[in-house]
Amino acid sequence: MSQENGGSDPSFEARLKAARSKQGLDAPPKQSPGDQGGLGGSPWGIGMRVGIELASALVVAVAIGYGLDRLFHTTPILTAVFVPLGGAAGVVNLWRVLAPKQSGSGNG
Repeated sequence: MSQENGGSDPSFEARLKAARSKQGLDAPPKQSPGDQGGLGGSPWGIGMRVGIELASALVVAVAIGYGLDRLFHTTPILTAVFVPLGGAAGVVNLWRVLAPKQSGSGNG
């Protein structure tokens, strides 16, 4: 022992780092599904998510429009207004999920 009282040998750190990299312990972490825009899994799963996102936005919009039409005793004008809004909301949700994430530091 060249150093007393628990001192560390500088070559020990280098040897430890070399051993860890040899065993693959210092490998960069793999990307999680959240790093890829929230998508992970098979193409079938991604397709199902896309369909469900669009359909659910439209169903909610039609339900809101129909409910407001019944509440105010109007013709289906509000339903006709909410259907395009629901479609747009579904497309915006899909854009947020499928758009590539920007790397680097941004505001937020």
